[in-house]
Amino acid sequence: MPKPLPDGAQRLVFGVLVVALVAFGIYLSVGGFRGDGAEEEQQADQVGGEDRNPGEQQSEAVPPSPIPTTAAEDMEVMDWLPFTEEEFTAAAATAQGFAEAYGTMDYSEPPEAYYDRMAAFATEDYAETLAQSSGAGALWGEMAENEAVAEGRANVESIRSFDDDSIIFVVNAQSITEDASGARDDLGEYAITTVEDGEEWRVYDFQPADAANLGGD
Repeated sequence: MPKPLPDGAQRLVFGVLVVALVAFGIYLSVGGFRGDGAEEEQQADQVGGEDRNPGEQQSEAVPPSPIPTTAAEDMEVMDWLPFTEEEFTAAAATAQGFAEAYGTMDYSEPPEAYYDRMAAFATEDYAETLAQSSGAGALWGEMAENEAVAEGRANVESIRSFDDDSIIFVVNAQSITEDASGARDDLGEYAITTVEDGEEWRVYDFQPADAANLGGD
């Protein structure tokens, strides 16, 4: 039989075993079983990093291209509009000419001559509308007896609106009438819609400025 250890030796061995068991328990609780998982997580991070790196590298390889900007003193307003300055001017001249014709009346002539002068500035459809108008007929005979003559004057005040096909102007129109009783005038603001008709501008609609105005569609 083996000889039993003395009591002191037994206590020492027991103490060493206890310390070893405690140390092993601490090792397990802190990270002993995480070895494989940590390694797998590290591998996953590496794989994920490999998946992300190409995109990151690509974004770094192709940086954003800043758009060009224009200083305020170099901005060209006409570049933002659907028409050139010459086209705006031509359309305004048409609107102004129509308003002058509207205010010009020679009562020694038939009413048709009056409407024909306005029709010269109008689209074909609107010219037909003018030709069918009878608004001046009732007054025409009375004014003819007085040998009245009216001079039309007009001035473009502003652009009310525009789109790709039409421009609406606000025009101040005046009609100065002279007859045996003296001179008097009628004055008003009108909204005149102009549209491109071939290489010319034509009036598409004519209304008091405070009324609705048709567009070019």
